[in-house]
Order: sequence, then C-alpha cells, then structure tokens
Amino acid sequence: MRVTKHEHAALTVERSGKSLIVDPGSFTLPLTDVGDTVAIVITHEHADHWTADHLDRILEMVPGTPIFAPQGVANAAAGYDITVVNPGDTVTVEPFTLKFFGGRHAVIHESIPVVDNVGVLIDDEFYYPGDSFTVPKGAKVAMLAAPVGAPWLKVGDAMDFVLAVAPLRAFATHDMTLSVIGRNMHKARLKWAVEQGGGEFVELEPGESADV
Repeated sequence: MRVTKHEHAALTVERSGKSLIVDPGSFTLPLTDVGDTVAIVITHEHADHWTADHLDRILEMVPGTPIFAPQGVANAAAGYDITVVNPGDTVTVEPFTLKFFGGRHAVIHESIPVVDNVGVLIDDEFYYPGDSFTVPKGAKVAMLAAPVGAPWLKVGDAMDFVLAVAPLRAFATHDMTLSVIGRNMHKARLKWAVEQGGGEFVELEPGESADV
C-alpha cells in the first residue's frame, strides 16, 4: 500500500492498481490523476476536508464513485449520494477495507458546535483520525497520518495522541494553517513522540508518497 500526502488534509491511498481519496478540501489543489479511484472518504463536514468543486471534478472523471462519510457530511452535501458511516462500521471497497472510529470532532471552542467526525483505518495498517485524537483501540497501526496544526490542536495533545497510537511510522498532516517555522517545530515534536515507541517519523511534502 502506498500513501500520498497532498496539501493540508488530503490523502490518496493506492493498492493493487486502485486508489482511495481521503478529505479533498478547500486548502488542497485539484486532484487530477484519479482515474483508478474506487471510493472517497470524507471525515467531516468542514470545508478544508471537502468541497463541491473537488467532488464534482472527481465524479466527472470517475462517475459513480461511492462516498463514505458521517451523517453531518450527508446533511451538508445535499445532492450527493453519501453512504453514511458511523464509529464501529466496517466497509469493503475492493481492494480496501475501511474501519471507522470516533464520532465527534475535537472541540475548538465552547461557542462553536461540535460536528460529526470519523477516523478511518485502512486495511488494518494506515490510520487517519480526521479532526480528532481518537485512538483506534485494538489496532496495531503501521502508518499514522497525524494532524499537526489546527484551531482545535495543541501540540502537546498531538504528541500524546501519537504516543497513545504508537505507530511503526508516522507523518504530519493537516498543516496548511501553520507557517513554515511552525510546521517544522511541530513536526519535530511529533518525531520525538513516534520515536518513543520505537517508530520512525517520515517527512512528506505535498505530492510525496510513502509505502506502508
């Protein structure tokens, strides 16, 4: 399995000549090489994780691609055929198996509503929590996409999340809200955290990939 990081929170996962797209949002450049896409996963309804422009572009190139997302996305994305998933659900879209965790977005502030959010574990190997610090209990994570910058994120909490998951490898995502200096500083903290469990931190820039 190969994971490619795109701008901000968008990811593509490839296996056996097929691809899965995760969270193509407003801080992400258009994804163009999508002809082998078998599914789209959207972790929650915020615009930095999905836009109608992205979905329309992907669906024009690959009509009928299933979209898996929590109820909040189905409500926000009226007009799209969304398959609603909840924590505890398992979905198979060959060649991928998707397991969903969590349920709620991390708290930004008491004045801001907390929306639905699901983390996704792909083929029991690669985990991305969306906008949360939900640990996939019982999973031995080979690769973790760890959020590194957000209005809801304190770097100490992000470090604790990585320590709790204890992945074999990890890279930073959800990073377009940070300056270059801030991004590098926070990635260094996550590097420390993953190394405490004997894991390896992988440096990925947009467009770069890593094998799981």
